[in-house]
Amino acid sequence: MAPVTQKSVLSSVPTQLLIGGEWRDSLSATTFPVHDPATGSVLVEVANGTVADGTAALDAAVAAQADWAATAPRERGEVLRRAFELMTERTDELAMLMTLEMGKPLAESRGEVAYASEFFRWFSEEAVRIHGRYAVNPAGGSRLLTMQKPVGPTFMITPWNFPLAMGTRKIGPAVAAGCTMVVKPAHETPLSMLALAALLEEAGLPAGVLNVVTTSDTAVVSEPIIRDPRLRKLTFTGSTAVGKHLVEQSAEQLLRVSMELGGNAPFLVFEDADLDAAVEGAMLAKMRNIGEACTSANRFLVHESVAADFGQRLARRMGGLTVGKGTKAGVQVGPLITDEAREGVHELVQDAVERGARLLTGGDKVAGRGHFYQPTVLVDVPAGARVLGEEIFGPVAPITTFSDDGDAVRQANATEYGLVAYAYTRDHSRVLRVSEALEFGMVGINTGIVSNAAAPFGGVKHSGFGREGGFEGIHEYLETTYVSLNP
Repeated sequence: MAPVTQKSVLSSVPTQLLIGGEWRDSLSATTFPVHDPATGSVLVEVANGTVADGTAALDAAVAAQADWAATAPRERGEVLRRAFELMTERTDELAMLMTLEMGKPLAESRGEVAYASEFFRWFSEEAVRIHGRYAVNPAGGSRLLTMQKPVGPTFMITPWNFPLAMGTRKIGPAVAAGCTMVVKPAHETPLSMLALAALLEEAGLPAGVLNVVTTSDTAVVSEPIIRDPRLRKLTFTGSTAVGKHLVEQSAEQLLRVSMELGGNAPFLVFEDADLDAAVEGAMLAKMRNIGEACTSANRFLVHESVAADFGQRLARRMGGLTVGKGTKAGVQVGPLITDEAREGVHELVQDAVERGARLLTGGDKVAGRGHFYQPTVLVDVPAGARVLGEEIFGPVAPITTFSDDGDAVRQANATEYGLVAYAYTRDHSRVLRVSEALEFGMVGINTGIVSNAAAPFGGVKHSGFGREGGFEGIHEYLETTYVSLNP
């Protein structure tokens, strides 16, 4: 087998739009560059889709919808199963491509390929488990029947931080349910989605079921699709501000909407916690994906009796991480996605320090090419510091303290977001009390990772609505029809 190299993966990835089973250029005949965040250099140019391209993609999805909905569930599931197997076989190629365009180390990219492919395996099994029900009318006489039908053509907007997994988490249940799709990947990282689309074609997905439109002008291309009366569902993963705007647009057609938005995850460390395990969990919850994750631990709330010890331990681990280009052996922390993102992280750190926070490690940009930032630990972070209220999206861990369980829960819930919370404790009674009191869609107890294809992923409050993954995930792509039958 030929070695996987930057040149080999870039030469094999499609760079055109996929519409109705045809790979073609944009109608404008223009392209936009995809950059390597580790160097700033251009990797490739991809087709720059227009409004007309978006409409053509929706045309193709609408045309394919009836036949795809009528396709046997087992056949739909087998497409996903074959795609899972192909992804597994091509882990190294997909991981290299992801690292080049997004920046995360190769080991993390391989982990994302495994996580992403699992959504295809999970929903390949769910395709044949779409059930209705039969019941006798409680008043007698008629019968009550319900059936589940695919929602219909769906528009998917995916983010740059998990360019494969956020795609498969949406595409998997849509394919299983019998929905056709138009996908608009993030312009920063379109290559992983283009490679995935080609792989799904190879797995036997019919023409027009999945259509991919890459563009540098998401808002202009997306709005006409969202406002088109033929579209039946919108799903988006990204910032809360953009999500709110999309929900407003979706109201015109009363679309089914799924929104997976921002987070401000608290990481609670109680006085009885195993500190070694808590630090390990903190490294996972904070440094997964370079901290560029909506599930990333954003605020470390530590009991005042163990805060100093925890902070020193975490700083030693964070300060010992190797920063560099993700394709290099031994690198543990890659670059942030853009220089603008890096500047935003640095502003949050500077604001905290100016307000009185102390740096235990890091706290600055890394000199040279690329968008690198030092892994950073802040302690004595005062209330009102921006780093406690805004999504950091970088390798920065701010630590504050709490005095008792009530104080911990109060501080944890003091945010408009509600995606995920983490807690470390050995008290089983506290586990129940705290889990029930936390206002978050997901809670991780003594673990730094909650994401799992078999579990429902999603938040409450300003972190959005709807669930992806688990038994619940496929229902986002199904409508219920009730039939009253008089025998």
